Amino acid sequence: MTTVEPIRKKEDIQKVEKFLANKSKRDLLLFTIGTNCGLRISDIVALNVGDVQNKNYIQIVEKKTGKFKKFPINSKLKPMFEEYTKGKKAEEALFITIFKNRINRFAAYHIIKNACKAAGLEAKVGTHTMRKTFGYHHYQKFKDVAMLQKIFNHSSPQITLRYIGIEQEQIEESYANFIL
Repeated sequence: MTTVEPIRKKEDIQKVEKFLANKSKRDLLLFTIGTNCGLRISDIVALNVGDVQNKNYIQIVEKKTGKFKKFPINSKLKPMFEEYTKGKKAEEALFITIFKNRINRFAAYHIIKNACKAAGLEAKVGTHTMRKTFGYHHYQKFKDVAMLQKIFNHSSPQITLRYIGIEQEQIEESYANFIL
């Protein structure tokens, strides 16, 4: 299994968003949830319309851990949810295919991979890129590894830093700035 990278530059995130905005509201929303909530793809594709419609919080039981998770819907996602869920029934899957089936993680992978490629991103990407991107930028903004560790349900700060690519980045920076 290949390890994927976070999208480190905000301009690159915007390039992917621009590509997806011109392609599909569904795909843009999928990407935006991933980069703004840090959920695993299995939890994103499991969302129903009623999980987000007219809500201030998303509440789920994580598929992988079985743990309850509740977090506020941010100001970027709120209007996107309002527009996207208008006229839809609460029990409907939030993300569906043209055949009216729930999107699966393999379809999501192709959406993200193709969008990143079209946006010119060279890094190794996949659906987990969205979660790592959330983590990377959350850490850059708040510098609070303990909070991020809790959000991700990781067992140690070192795992969280390695997961979002900070540890390697710090090692490379220390080498670059060390001269005898």
